[in-house]
Amino acid sequence: MSPTSRFDIQLAEPRLPTADRTAKMQNLSFGKVLSEHMVVVPYREGEGWLKGQLRPFGPLSISPAANVLHYGQAIFEGFKAYRQSDGGIKSFRPRANGRRFNESAARLAMPEVPLDIFVEGADLLCQTDHEWVPGTLDSERLHDESYYFRPFMIGLGDFLGVRAAEEYLFLIIGGPAGSYFQGGIKPVTIWVEEEFVRAAPGGTGRAKCAGNYAASLLPGKLAKQRGCDQALYLDSTHHRYLEELGGMNVFLVLQEGTRTVIATPEKTGTILEGVTRDSLIIVARDLGFDVEERRISIDEVEQAHRTGALKEAFACGTAAVISPIGSLMSRRGTWTINENKVGEVSMRLRAALLDIQYGLTPDTRNWMHSIL
Repeated sequence: MSPTSRFDIQLAEPRLPTADRTAKMQNLSFGKVLSEHMVVVPYREGEGWLKGQLRPFGPLSISPAANVLHYGQAIFEGFKAYRQSDGGIKSFRPRANGRRFNESAARLAMPEVPLDIFVEGADLLCQTDHEWVPGTLDSERLHDESYYFRPFMIGLGDFLGVRAAEEYLFLIIGGPAGSYFQGGIKPVTIWVEEEFVRAAPGGTGRAKCAGNYAASLLPGKLAKQRGCDQALYLDSTHHRYLEELGGMNVFLVLQEGTRTVIATPEKTGTILEGVTRDSLIIVARDLGFDVEERRISIDEVEQAHRTGALKEAFACGTAAVISPIGSLMSRRGTWTINENKVGEVSMRLRAALLDIQYGLTPDTRNWMHSIL
């Protein structure tokens, strides 16, 4: 089935003038500029997914009794498309994000979105708004621009009883995104959060649901009051083992004798199984690094810092790719990592992944999906 048979198309009229679009795309940051259209696909219990629409970006009309407003049935994803060296456009691992989206949907008792709708909807949006796809990647890989997709689904309805909704909307919006780092890549300071927890066994930690991010806002705000950029959460059972940041996975670079080991917390059902995380593990192994997915205690981090074995640390996610960690702060004290400088291993991994995404090195794993 072609995208045009899955979606009715209503174009914005008139389109934004070129000069206005160009002005909006100057000095891009992350997530502040959205392109002119959006994809909307309704679902009704008993009927399934109905025909979608590509229509001008604009407000939604929902009942004040909609499930999402009271019981939080809301999930989302994020992935990017990149302008290639030949002028074409490709997105990075969209089907992997679609599969994770459906894992989140299942956990929140929401219907799964067929992967063809997920991918073709994003393709149609990007093809329609292709002039909004920037194409800058500087030679040092310190500044990168892309088109960011935000697929999401919300529960609708007009009933206040506590139950799963019978109607849903799946939507995709997006827009041009600049480097996550304004003024260049700088190491961040992270607060090790020992009071609040992000997720518990049996909870929604593995799901990319809105409630997880709402619960992270207060600890994140308190971390900023302490002079930190984000919070790093520990496990809810022992309050000892590293989990993840509010929206990013975490890695350590350890020197163990002659081996450089890249370690990251194992998947336990309480951390988000990031597509960037998975990609970096594969890239690191391709580059010859030893990578370990295992439990990492905060005591081990402290010991590795004291002995000098902790060489680098970084967080990763779709928005930033890699964000170097310059110091960890906690009630135990402050641990400066790599003299608060950007690490060689971190930047090597970041450059290798960006080169795949921009088509500068061969895509041996077929991660890139052609859009235009």
